[in-house]
Amino acid sequence: MTTTTSGEGPMFGYTTITPDEARQIADRLAPHFPANLKALEPRQHGTGLDFTFDPPFTGREEEPEQPSLRDDPRLCYVDEGQDPVEHELRDKARRLLTYVYEVANRRWSDAAYVADLRDVVRDAPARWAAYQQALTDVERAAAYLRTPKAHTEWSPAVARLVDAQQHLVAAAVRFDERAEQIARTHHKHLYSWLTHEQALKDAGHPEAADWHIADSEEYERGGYSDEHPCPPLTEIARRIVAAQEEQLTTVRRLTGTDA
Repeated sequence: MTTTTSGEGPMFGYTTITPDEARQIADRLAPHFPANLKALEPRQHGTGLDFTFDPPFTGREEEPEQPSLRDDPRLCYVDEGQDPVEHELRDKARRLLTYVYEVANRRWSDAAYVADLRDVVRDAPARWAAYQQALTDVERAAAYLRTPKAHTEWSPAVARLVDAQQHLVAAAVRFDERAEQIARTHHKHLYSWLTHEQALKDAGHPEAADWHIADSEEYERGGYSDEHPCPPLTEIARRIVAAQEEQLTTVRRLTGTDA
């Protein structure tokens, strides 16, 4: 691992380390840092430290675990009254080690989140595309019923709408199978620093920002009111079909025909 210091030295939290302290601390902590920590440098602008982990965390390694310094003769606790200089140096070393592992754990956790999403997304893009096509088809079939030409073939046109509705619901059910897995992955990583959109983008799916993914608990409900916000896609499809069927019923009632 390499360290760089300048000026008064780097600061993390409310702790400032002088360049001389940084050299000593880096030497003593080297065996205790994560194996992939390659660089630790003060930020060029503002306070804090920049970290380079190489190779980056994949989220499939063991989660980084901060080691105890109790058995290290150069880092174990020294009473301030016994040696105030050494006490302060070792205290800063412990603080720095904790800071490093906080960052490492965050990077690992984010990587695990992204890796889990890669595992569950699978064919979600194709399933979403199929739903979008089904939605276009059902809207086209419904719109056709409003044209004068539809009057000449009303029953076949309605039958085509019903077929399109069935395809829409089936496509919604298929997408929800993946969406539920994605939602459960989001919930599993509830405390990640990554947003859902950023995690999916990092997993290779920036287009997922357009996907309809409800909260994980929504997929466990047995039913939804018409006013229920952001239900699964299957419920959205049901509402579309219900609205179209209500309109057809109104048309039949007002025109006095069962055709």
